[in-house]
Amino acid sequence: MNSLPSLDTLSAARFESPAILKRLASASRQLAELKGVAASIPHQGILISTLGMQEAKDSSAIENIVTTHDELYRDEASPESSANPAAKEVLRYRQALWLGFNAVRESGLLTNRNILSIQAELEMNRAGFRKVPGTALRDQDGRVVYTPPSPEHLAGLMSDLERFINAPEGFDADPLIRMALIHHQFETIHPFYDGNGRTGRIINVLYLVKEGLLDIPVLYLSRAIVRTKADYYRLLQAVRDDDAWEDWVLYLLGAIEASARDGVAKVTAISAALLDVKHRIRDQHRFYSQDLINNLFSHPYTKIEFIEQDLKVSRVTATKYLDALTESGFLNKQKIGRSNYYVNVALNAILVSD
Repeated sequence: MNSLPSLDTLSAARFESPAILKRLASASRQLAELKGVAASIPHQGILISTLGMQEAKDSSAIENIVTTHDELYRDEASPESSANPAAKEVLRYRQALWLGFNAVRESGLLTNRNILSIQAELEMNRAGFRKVPGTALRDQDGRVVYTPPSPEHLAGLMSDLERFINAPEGFDADPLIRMALIHHQFETIHPFYDGNGRTGRIINVLYLVKEGLLDIPVLYLSRAIVRTKADYYRLLQAVRDDDAWEDWVLYLLGAIEASARDGVAKVTAISAALLDVKHRIRDQHRFYSQDLINNLFSHPYTKIEFIEQDLKVSRVTATKYLDALTESGFLNKQKIGRSNYYVNVALNAILVSD
């Protein structure tokens, strides 16, 4: 079968089976817990910076754009001197996530205009919806199993999807179920030349923010997809071939639950490390300030210029602070080329752990 499934023909009652409702309840509980623990960190930008970077790294890895934590955080600190194209792409993902988050927060909507802006940020161009046929998907034997819709249909299909996203009363189902349907439909329409997968994964978390299930985009969904990549693509195709929507929804709900559970553990660990470091720096150093703590936990690899800017101090003073914190064991100083980087030891250990 080689056709585009239509959300308009689906019945919400299909997704009220005991198996789906049970998994929905579990995913919803975990997501609510993640929302709660994330709210316990006063400076929300810390989580968007750190977990947003993690999500960017794994979402890009699904597309075989692979970089290391060390390369990524170093390039974040000095993007102008980076020669690592993979790290640059990952950093653009986080920028696109920020852009979309601010748009949704301001308007309460997730529109095609937002989606076009997100993809443009990812790909650094404004090509818009593709004007050529989409790349046909082939199985391992080389047979075409799916061909995306032709360009003349994209505007109408994306308009229908925009309506589904922003008018939930038209489909009486839980937002997590609707998110699963939206993600499948977007990836099946495949509206862009490049960046469809990463754009679709940004849409996922922004939709949850739009629906009030998260305050900030901290659901770390791409790691669950990376770990089950074969199932992800197999179940995407099973909907197109066999109308297997229920299996797809069960898969996405499971990914949400696993990701939210991982997120709770990660946020809890960051919160505990932040509190510990805050108290110990305050006890040991007279230059303690909340702005300093926010800087150290927003930038796993900080540098003198960041401290100058955030604390409004001179370069000499910023250097003195960072070297003192290195001596106390809070930071690990690394010299790479002509630049010094100061790695937050506690935060980095959390972010690189599985």
